[in-house]
Amino acid sequence: MTIQIAKTDTEIKQCFPVMVQLRPTLTEDAFLDQVKRQQQSGYLLVFLTDNNQVKTVAGFRISESLSWKKFLYVDDFITDADSRSNGYGDKMFDWLVAYAKSQQCNQLHLDSGVQRFEAHRFYLRKRMYIYAHHFTMQLDEG
Repeated sequence: MTIQIAKTDTEIKQCFPVMVQLRPTLTEDAFLDQVKRQQQSGYLLVFLTDNNQVKTVAGFRISESLSWKKFLYVDDFITDADSRSNGYGDKMFDWLVAYAKSQQCNQLHLDSGVQRFEAHRFYLRKRMYIYAHHFTMQLDEG
């Protein structure tokens, strides 16, 4: 198993078949374009491979706020549906925690859709806590 940050177009595209399971409205071209745009603002896409197959993908950024100080925020986290319960998510989560610590982050944060019950069990098992409700307002027609 290896975990690495996607830097090339080829590496980003390799992540698409797994990421689309979390973000089903994406097309491969739109995914590549958006990841590259977000990378300009500090977004990192990281992926875990086993036997040259992408198994888990995470997108994250490091930021700061008055309330959280320096933190790593996980925007996207998904393990391939056919590869779950094999330890891939654990390895990726532990890598994210280690990376956050190496960057002197005070916290690691993520939001998870209320319908993702299996993911919530995973996050609670990884000793995460539910500290807040996240509110949103749609501002466009999309």
